[in-house]
Amino acid sequence: MARPRLYRTPAVVLKRMDLGEADRIITLYTRLHGKLRAVGKGVRRTTSRSAGHLEPFTLVDVLLATGRELEVVSQADTISAFRRVREDVNLTSHAYYLAELTDLLTEDRSENQGLFLALAGSLEALEEGEDPRTVVVSYQLQLLSVLGYRPQLRECLRCTAPIEPGTNQFSAHLGGVVCSRCGSMEASARPIQTDVLKLLRHLQQAAGTTRVPSVPEAVSRDAELLMRDYAEQIVEKHLRTPALIARVQQATGAAGP
Repeated sequence: MARPRLYRTPAVVLKRMDLGEADRIITLYTRLHGKLRAVGKGVRRTTSRSAGHLEPFTLVDVLLATGRELEVVSQADTISAFRRVREDVNLTSHAYYLAELTDLLTEDRSENQGLFLALAGSLEALEEGEDPRTVVVSYQLQLLSVLGYRPQLRECLRCTAPIEPGTNQFSAHLGGVVCSRCGSMEASARPIQTDVLKLLRHLQQAAGTTRVPSVPEAVSRDAELLMRDYAEQIVEKHLRTPALIARVQQATGAAGP
């Protein structure tokens, strides 16, 4: 979609980076134009009217001026600040995970309104008290499907046989499940228990909903680890946020690996 000289769009703030003495580069995932980077001029000054509206994970209505490489923030108004997410360090760390996944896996200026809605909906789910680990897994499945990396969860990726209940294997390299018979041929594959596979299938099929099922901690933990492996296989680098989540959970006593 062509961008006019001045345009308005809803957006989720993914991250920010200081620029010079008073400015910031803001990375946004917008509803109308996908991921964009924009300069927030003077937003580090205490007198700036936009500063509080451009914090990470804020859902904003932003007025942007078109630039050659970076847009310029002309105005920003908060739609939802997700205060509970900001005030709970465990929720904050999982929101960082959503932002990191989005930033690493999406291309600049590639519109996807469904993905914008999934991201905003996932932040709302965290705000409403849904299990943060399962929220992240649900969003990741939606993100991967949208980008063409939908994991195969019903047939063996080697022999194409239907996956039967029991201990099968998940191969991040192949992008899905291999059966118990073929699993020995995938040295890097991880075991995937039936309950974990059921959760992943449910979340994959229920894409677009913000409600996530209540499952035992061990199930959501294993699902998160498998999806983390898969994302790291795709981006060919280690994600930074899982280590942050682990440190937060260790310090606060929150449920974790």
